[in-house]
Amino acid sequence: MTKLDPLDLEILAAYQTDPRIPAQKIGKRVGLSAAAVQRRLKRMRDEGVIVAEVAHITPEHVGYPTTCLVGVKLDREGRLENAKFAQAMRHHAQVQQCYAVTGNVDFMLVVLARDMRDFEAFGQSALYSNPNVKSFTTFVCLDRIKVGLTTPIDRRRER
Repeated sequence: MTKLDPLDLEILAAYQTDPRIPAQKIGKRVGLSAAAVQRRLKRMRDEGVIVAEVAHITPEHVGYPTTCLVGVKLDREGRLENAKFAQAMRHHAQVQQCYAVTGNVDFMLVVLARDMRDFEAFGQSALYSNPNVKSFTTFVCLDRIKVGLTTPIDRRRER
């Protein structure tokens, strides 16, 4: 695991909330040159600390106002079966997130849809057609209260 020093943590805290923030501005905040910040960001990308820099788009603005949380129970569980299901979900653009979980279901999905008819079509192609899907439960979201991928960063201690 990559060892992050306090400066790395400060850089990450600023960068994850706005990856467009100039290295010079981050550097001023943490006491480094822009070049030193850029080198650290590159190292953290290369080491997999920073996975991606993406634009957070409001789904409603691009025609996907319906968000569904879907709990999926597989008929047969195991490393191979779970990997096959996970791989299948990676190929569905409407699956925004997919988690292997413990509890009453094996996977939890966050699925975007144009409307319920669109979600039904997703269910047919992605879930009903999968012979290893035993059952699934859908929760339609009424409101998006908090959405994000920021990670809490404890800047008080070294990692």
